[in-house]
Amino acid sequence: MKPSLPILVSSLLLFLSPFAVAQSGVSESINAPGVQRLADIMSVTQLRHIKLWFAGKSSNWKLADYELQQFRASLVEAASLYPGIPVTNVTMMADPVQAVADAIKAKNSRAFANTFVALTDGCNACHRSMGLDFIVVKIPTTSPFSDQAFPPPGGR
Repeated sequence: MKPSLPILVSSLLLFLSPFAVAQSGVSESINAPGVQRLADIMSVTQLRHIKLWFAGKSSNWKLADYELQQFRASLVEAASLYPGIPVTNVTMMADPVQAVADAIKAKNSRAFANTFVALTDGCNACHRSMGLDFIVVKIPTTSPFSDQAFPPPGGR
């Protein structure tokens, strides 16, 4: 008899949980197979931050919504794998993420730009609270993604 997918996923989570729970902080000491380093999760989050900005700046609201969902998923992943991240750091990001989501839903470029600033400020506040104030995120000025078109297909 083959085990069902939920049983496999549950077993995997039970196997990995001790590695995540054993964290006494947010250090990079997790070396368990399948558990990403926090720096790697944050690097992907930074790429999502960049792509989110250029999608919103180009009024590609579908792409912006997609990138925001990916950005949010990265934050959830970091918080769930690294319980040493203070709860307040996680909750302080909820309002800026929701504000960006609301601007995207409204297809409001001005609101998007303003809420994106607050989102970026939230990233930096989290870094400062963790003693990582040397990691400063800013609104991107150029895209490193020369292979991706950010304007929506067929215009705005």
